[in-house]
Amino acid sequence: MNMVGPKRLSLQAGAFALCALLLAACVDSSDPILTDAQSVFGPKFQLQFFSLRKGVAYDPERATYVWNGTHYIHAGGGMDDVRAFSVHPFEGGDYIVQSVPGERERTTEYALLHKLTEGVYLLTPVDEDDADNATRAANCRKVGQSSCRIETQAQLFALARATAARRKDTGGLVIRLPDHD
Repeated sequence: MNMVGPKRLSLQAGAFALCALLLAACVDSSDPILTDAQSVFGPKFQLQFFSLRKGVAYDPERATYVWNGTHYIHAGGGMDDVRAFSVHPFEGGDYIVQSVPGERERTTEYALLHKLTEGVYLLTPVDEDDADNATRAANCRKVGQSSCRIETQAQLFALARATAARRKDTGGLVIRLPDHD
């Protein structure tokens, strides 16, 4: 899927931020699980990110990200803690955003990116609390401070499906801004 122009999807960056900033119950892995990332949103994009709480947008931050051949990296603006991520097509037109661990972070976290309308997305951390007890028991392992450590793509997809099935009024709202060089 090659998206060109100012209306390209751009919420992927916010997904990392959301998971890192908002929820401690995020699903994580010791290493990235998803491979074959592509520059789904083009070589460079700028986004406006808002935290959502009870359906209300707070704490706006603007950031620019660029594709480096394997993932998107922070190139300016706010959201300094969201250093790098990759975006992967998922089911129903959604995407899974996979954080790329930095020097201090040793885990990879995941979020769902759902298109609301052209250039506007809802970013929701993949959260084990969205799954039923059997799904959590089959897919999550408690390791250190991680309440849901996963190791396989099948585990990630099972938990991502549970998050996608929920309609939440928390997470992040991401808006793709016009490209400026």
